[in-house]
Amino acid sequence: MPHDTHDHPHALLPPDPALRVRALETILTEKGLIDPAALDEIIDTYEHKIGPQNGAKVVAKMWTDPAFREAMLTDPMPLLDEMGFYGRQGEHMVIVENTPQVHNVVVCTLCSCYPWPLLGIPPGWYKSDAYRARVVREPRAVLAEFGVTVPADKKVRVWDSTAEIRYLVVPERPAGTEGMTVAELEKLVSRNSMIGTALATEPTT
Repeated sequence: MPHDTHDHPHALLPPDPALRVRALETILTEKGLIDPAALDEIIDTYEHKIGPQNGAKVVAKMWTDPAFREAMLTDPMPLLDEMGFYGRQGEHMVIVENTPQVHNVVVCTLCSCYPWPLLGIPPGWYKSDAYRARVVREPRAVLAEFGVTVPADKKVRVWDSTAEIRYLVVPERPAGTEGMTVAELEKLVSRNSMIGTALATEPTT
């Protein structure tokens, strides 16, 4: 049954998501419900301090420490807690490992559940309806659009995050990195490679 929305506050918000966020921020600030400086600090923290570099540290250590790798694949939470990578949106992590036989990719089909303590702020495309719907139906096509071509004889496994469980993909370690330090290896691991929509970066010669 049609109804008139002109009397509802949300009818005054612009349709573009970025503009809607800015409009909501302005309204909440004017009402004294949020502090813009505190909001900026939270965003800066997740972008620069609790960003993908945390996940990269985990991946690089798994590449170089067999005992750590085994523990992370079995029960990662105690070690993540020790490393200080435990927090809201990352209480229950599952680590999945790319291999020559399997390529993993992560999505949240219901909303945008994402491991903030390890990867920082989720990218816009991860939250989009198109990615959330298509990567489940046609993962190879979506990965190809990101520049990742998965061979026909290699399985693609899609992991659907939930409010209870979030996933981190460990990309395959690139060839020719045997002599690199953990710090050097961390630089080869990107946010997208830990979602599964990219591969680890090849080392420069």
